[in-house]
This record gives sequence, C-alpha cells and structure tokens, in this order.
Amino acid sequence: MHGIGKQTAMFILIHTEAFAAFSDYRKFASYCGIVPFPHSSGTSIRGRNRVSNLANKKLKALLTMCALNTIKKDNEFKRYYDRKKAEGKNAMCVLNVIKNKLLSRAFAAVKRGTPYLLEPAA
Repeated sequence: MHGIGKQTAMFILIHTEAFAAFSDYRKFASYCGIVPFPHSSGTSIRGRNRVSNLANKKLKALLTMCALNTIKKDNEFKRYYDRKKAEGKNAMCVLNVIKNKLLSRAFAAVKRGTPYLLEPAA
C-alpha cells in the first residue's frame, strides 16, 4: 500500500497478530495513540481533545513518518492536507487524520483480501 513501508507493515502485522487481535482499525488506532480523547472531568471541560500518552510510541512514530511521506507526493492525501491547512487546521491534527485514513485503508484491504489501489493524480 502506498505510504506504508515494509518496516511499518511488519510492525502492524506483529502488533495486530496478522489482523486477528483487533476487530477494526479504530481500536488499533487507539492502541497506536492517534485517536483524540476529550479532556474533561465530570461536568467541566478542560481544554481541547488530546491523544493518549499511553500509546505504542514506536507505532505512532512509524505512522507519522508514513503520513509525512504520503503528503510529499501529489495524491489525494496531499490535496486533503493542503486544503485543511488552508482552512486553518493544526498540522498535527491533519496528520492524525491521515494516519487514521492510512490505517483504515490497510485494514479494509486486508479484510477484502485485495490490494489497495491509489487513485491517479488529477
């Protein structure tokens, strides 16, 4: 799959136990630490949503490198990144969304049993 290299693919295979340990990509994304959680206590809301510090930091770093590598080429991810940055979104927030998209597409390709085909550049 474009954007996910051999090392990251091996880490994902090992930590998901060949995609059997996690039922869907959202649970695995939470394990990787790329899902934001609300920062609140009771009725008070203290600040913005944050990602968990109790994450697999090696996987998180690898997925960050994959996302950064993906937005270097002219594809749908780069167009998405540029559009969100122009709207005023935080760069790391947009990268988190791209990491989630990469994981969702990897899980979907494995579930379907077909290779993922990236759309051609417009």
